[in-house]
Amino acid sequence: MTANQNTFIWVAIFALTAMVINSLGILLIYKNKAWAERSKEYFMCFASGVLIASPLTGAFPQAIAKNPNAGLAALAGFVFMFLSNRFIKHKTKQPELAFGIIALEGIGIHSFIDGIIYAVTFSVSIMTGVLAGIGLIVHEFAEGIITFAFLVKGGLSDKKAITYAFLVAALTTPVGAFVAYPFVSRLNSTILGLALGFVVGVMIYVSASHLLPQARENEREHAYIAFFMGVGLALFILFTKG
Repeated sequence: MTANQNTFIWVAIFALTAMVINSLGILLIYKNKAWAERSKEYFMCFASGVLIASPLTGAFPQAIAKNPNAGLAALAGFVFMFLSNRFIKHKTKQPELAFGIIALEGIGIHSFIDGIIYAVTFSVSIMTGVLAGIGLIVHEFAEGIITFAFLVKGGLSDKKAITYAFLVAALTTPVGAFVAYPFVSRLNSTILGLALGFVVGVMIYVSASHLLPQARENEREHAYIAFFMGVGLALFILFTKG
């Protein structure tokens, strides 16, 4: 098995696992709305801890080593997500149906980018991909719950909401990974460093400006323990990889 084939297998495993976990979140809230709503903050805090720790301690140093300008790329990734989020929030001021449609658009773009992140990080190294992938996979569960809730709020029936949530939030991640990988795998080290820097900015934004603020809106007792558990898991994987 060649190195490229091995990398693709890792990308496929994590992207498809993300799809399954997202689908489980959708199915769980469909079957048990009360429990899913009570627990989603813990999953978001845990994912946020991993997504803060893994890029800063693992991916970003590797990006800088490959390209000294990776910091600018990280800033570009953060600003890109900030502007995208501003645009989506502006559009969601429309009536209920428009809210559901625009929320779907934003989640679909976000999930597609998750797939690209798998392609980029695993192309750098398996460990970088694993560190990034754990946080992304954990946050997929909460994202599935949130997507279903958005669609129901937008006026769709439960049965339509579960179908559209799968297509937009779950399926788009492996699609993004499989579409991006053939291009990412051909990048030279210098360009890959910039791509990884951009991914770092995206991951930090998702954690600090998306997951944690949503968790704070409905603070759960001991939720921040979940955040530090996420940080601890990322550091544990980082320091035991050898």
